[in-house]
Amino acid sequence: MEKPQIAVQLFTLREEMAKDPKGTLRRVAELGFDGVEFAGYSGLTVEEMKQTIDELGLKAAASHVPLEDLKENLSGVIEDQKVLGSRYLVVPFLEENEQTEEGYLSLIAFLQEAGKTCREQGITLCYHNHDFELNLLPKDGRQALSAIFDETNAGALMAELDVYWLKKAGEDPAGWIKRYQERTPLIHLKDMTTDEEGFFAELGTGGVDIEEITKLSATQKTDWWIIEQDVSRRDPLESIEMSIKYLKEIM
Repeated sequence: MEKPQIAVQLFTLREEMAKDPKGTLRRVAELGFDGVEFAGYSGLTVEEMKQTIDELGLKAAASHVPLEDLKENLSGVIEDQKVLGSRYLVVPFLEENEQTEEGYLSLIAFLQEAGKTCREQGITLCYHNHDFELNLLPKDGRQALSAIFDETNAGALMAELDVYWLKKAGEDPAGWIKRYQERTPLIHLKDMTTDEEGFFAELGTGGVDIEEITKLSATQKTDWWIIEQDVSRRDPLESIEMSIKYLKEIM
């Protein structure tokens, strides 16, 4: 089985992308990344973005698109993914007012139907977690993230498990990857400082067992390891350079 390819979530480089998207993407390519995961297109049209990544030899690993955009214009979002060559479409975040039992039930119903629509068009819909989905649903008794995946099927929804947020919630990331091993084509690789703050850290510098996670996911149906650092205390380009160097050392 081939090892997953390596991408960077461009939210990590949001300030750099806002100033110079093409120059930033050039640097990403120079650092040895296979692809990028989008979080918007930094003022470029999807056609311009596709041309840019093609010229640089980068692939569109996936796209984070706000849930509201998916609800309002799913067909348009799917067409954008086709232009980019992005096979994976990701729900990145759930607003606080939607983080209720009723909100999750509504979300699950939407994901099941939207995922079927995506699949018919050759796109795979995924859900990306934070820590709040690990809270228990008051009436249901399950963790919200479990309910999301248990009440949908793999034909409609897959997982983009974020190992930092699982660890932040007191969970075992490897355990979740094993549990949903048939549904984890994308994994967000992040590390976490070992102090009380538990801040975002470059891979290999914190307390998340990245080596265990990569060894495990490399044996499963994972297509992309995606490096993301929500906030960096150094230059973000330096952070992702440290992270990809570490990742390639342990591959």
